Amino acid sequence: MAGKKSKGRNGPLTIMGLVIVLVLGILYTLTGQDPTGTFSETEAPTRIVSNGPVVNPPSNNSGSSGWWEVYFTDPVNRNDSEQWQGSIEEQLIKKINDARSSIHIASFEFDLTPVAEALIAAKGRGVEILWVTDNEHGLESDEEPGHGQFAMLEAAGIEVRGDTRTALMHNKFWIFDQQMVWTGSTNITESGIFKQDNNTLVIYSSELAAIYEAEFQEMWNGEFGPRSPSQLANQNTVVNGSAIQVIFTSEDRAIEEAIIPLLNSAQKSIRFLAFSFTDYPMAEAMINRSKVGVDVAGVFEKVGSETDAAELRTLYCEGVPARRDGNGGFMHNKLVIVDERYVATGSLNYSTNAETNNDENVIIIDNPEIAKLYLMEFERIWNMASDPEPGTFNCN
Repeated sequence: MAGKKSKGRNGPLTIMGLVIVLVLGILYTLTGQDPTGTFSETEAPTRIVSNGPVVNPPSNNSGSSGWWEVYFTDPVNRNDSEQWQGSIEEQLIKKINDARSSIHIASFEFDLTPVAEALIAAKGRGVEILWVTDNEHGLESDEEPGHGQFAMLEAAGIEVRGDTRTALMHNKFWIFDQQMVWTGSTNITESGIFKQDNNTLVIYSSELAAIYEAEFQEMWNGEFGPRSPSQLANQNTVVNGSAIQVIFTSEDRAIEEAIIPLLNSAQKSIRFLAFSFTDYPMAEAMINRSKVGVDVAGVFEKVGSETDAAELRTLYCEGVPARRDGNGGFMHNKLVIVDERYVATGSLNYSTNAETNNDENVIIIDNPEIAKLYLMEFERIWNMASDPEPGTFNCN
């Protein structure tokens, strides 16, 4: 009896439903009105990157495109830290949840409780977690309102060590299971992920992980700054045909030894995004390439960009297109894109202090697919930025 009742009830309703849909379809076609939303286009899900695809992590049947990921923050559309699902924070938590043996972290700041909780859970299932941070901006800031996440980690038995010096431990890199590196400009903070323009580059490579691990172990053992040993000769690798170089300051000079030579090699184009850019030799290299026909353009973080120390005036007065960003928060990227194939990114601001005193990392990768994504992000930020107002600089 129940089966017959269900059949008798659903039959007429199905026919009636088809009639209703038909009538609504005619109404939508003639008038454009859609009172029930039946024919309206649904809102696309929010992307976790501002531009371009996210390449999936490698699996047993993955191809050569499965070894890297690129993420950009999206402070215009995704700026509520309470809604962290779908953000870079969620991607980091997924990687923490997937870790099986170790997570070694060198990260400047930290105030995200969901990330702390994920790390504590990983510790509980036997993952080794070690964190090196900055004394002032990491451990001391942990006592401020809205913080306390390092205290959570330490209460759970996770060791956190500071750099015990006045210069900055400014890195933002994570090493997962000695197989994957997460790096870029993004601090693991509410501001870094939800208020600022930032980038994250993830590479799946045990060889690259070993390069970062060697630097991590130096800092873990108390070796910071210019006195830590240089291993620059061993910091090159090739992953799936893409050459990669890593430079750690301040034992080495990333701007002098890697970025300026990269700029000098440019034949077609240079694009840059800079939170702080006060290094004149780097600006001079851009000007010289511009004078021989290389297309050079960049965006400065607006705060401080009009000071005497900033190189915005230098570039502007030499006719190199340079803008001040339009983000309500910081444009915090530190990246250069050359000839639509080379990307240099990491934690290093383009300043003498960062180059000679801080602990920083720069990664340079030769990969047109990755460069394309960074160029798309550059265009997004460029289009929101503005030229210096006439009269801002005296170029005489």
